[in-house]
Amino acid sequence: MVLDKDWMDTPRHEKEYQDGVKRFLDFAFSSKGVPKGVEIQCPCTKCCNRYWLNRDDVYDHLIWQGFVKGYKKWFNHGEPLFDMEVDDDMDGEHNCDDNIDELIRDAFRDTTQVEGEETGTNQCAKEFYKLVEEASQELFPGCKRFTRLSFTIRLYLLKCLHGWSKASFTSLLELLKEGIPSLNIPTSFDKTKNMVKNLGLDYNKIDACPNDCMLYRGEHANDSSCHVCGASRFIEHTAVEEDDVTSSRKPRKVAAKTLRHFPLIPRLQRLFMCTRTVDAMTWHHNERLKDGLLRHPDDGEMWKAFDSRHQDFACEPRNVRLGLASDSFNPFRTLSSTHSTWPVISPLYPFF
Repeated sequence: MVLDKDWMDTPRHEKEYQDGVKRFLDFAFSSKGVPKGVEIQCPCTKCCNRYWLNRDDVYDHLIWQGFVKGYKKWFNHGEPLFDMEVDDDMDGEHNCDDNIDELIRDAFRDTTQVEGEETGTNQCAKEFYKLVEEASQELFPGCKRFTRLSFTIRLYLLKCLHGWSKASFTSLLELLKEGIPSLNIPTSFDKTKNMVKNLGLDYNKIDACPNDCMLYRGEHANDSSCHVCGASRFIEHTAVEEDDVTSSRKPRKVAAKTLRHFPLIPRLQRLFMCTRTVDAMTWHHNERLKDGLLRHPDDGEMWKAFDSRHQDFACEPRNVRLGLASDSFNPFRTLSSTHSTWPVISPLYPFF
C-alpha cells in the first residue's frame, strides 16, 4: 500500500496539510499493527513517538508542532517497514508471511527513534536501525519471498527445534554459501546469533559454585572461590602447555558452573507490548466465563483468598499470577551422561 505523503512538506496552516493529518489519523487508528485502545504514539516534533495521546491531542500537536523531521515511513502507526511482493499462486501453507515489520515494531515499540533523530547514545535506536537494515536486504538478487533477516530467523528456528549443534549449523551455512555464492546470509552460528539476538530477550550468565553453594553476584561478583565450601570458581587445568607458559596472553578462565537467568520483568513487558499477546494478558478478567464453575485458576479458592487480601492488585485487569515448576532433563539425550539441567519455569496463569 503506497501512501501519498507530499502534503507533509506543505505549510501547516494550509488545508492540504490539515486534511493530510486527518488521513494520517484515520490510517493510524484503523491499522491492525497498532494496539487496541484510544491512544497512539504522537509523531510531533515535541513528542517524537515517545508519548501516547488520544486522537484530538495528536491532531492539535501535529497542527501546532508538525511532524518530526524524517518521519515519512509511519512504522510506529501500522505502515509496513518493507514492501515485499509475494506471488498469489503460492501455496498458503508455505507462504512466507513472517511479519518481520510487526516483529521489529513490537520489539522496539517504546524505544524506536525516527529517521533524522540524533541516536548517538541511544543503544536501542542503534539496534533498531541495524535490524531494519538487515531486514531490507535481499536474500539474493531478485528474491521477493525472503529477506536476509527473515531467512536467517527461519534457519535459526530450525536449529532450535531440531537440536542442531553450533558446528552443524555453521557447516550448513558454509555449504549454502558455497553452493549459492550470491546467497546473502551469515557464514557462522556466532554471526547469526548476533544478527537475531536483538529480536528476542537476552539472558544473564551468573557463575555458580560447582557444589551449588552460592552465586557469584553482587558483592561476590569478583570472588574466585566459594565462601561455603572453598571450591574454585573456575575449572583448574592440571597441565599447562609450553606455548601457554611463554605466551604473554593470560589464559582464559572458564567457570566451573554457570547459571543462566532469564529476567522476568522484561518478558512481562514484552507480553503487554506485543500486539499478538496483549489481549490474552487480560483474558482471565475480561473474557472468561464466570458461571460459578471451576473452569480457570481464577475460580479456585486460593486465587479468591489472595484477591481478598490484595484487593488493589486484584481490581487491576492486567494483574499477572505466576506459577513455579522445575524438573531435570538430560540435554545430550544419552543415559550414559551424568550431566543434567534443572530449569525453573514460571508459567503465566492469565493464558490458562
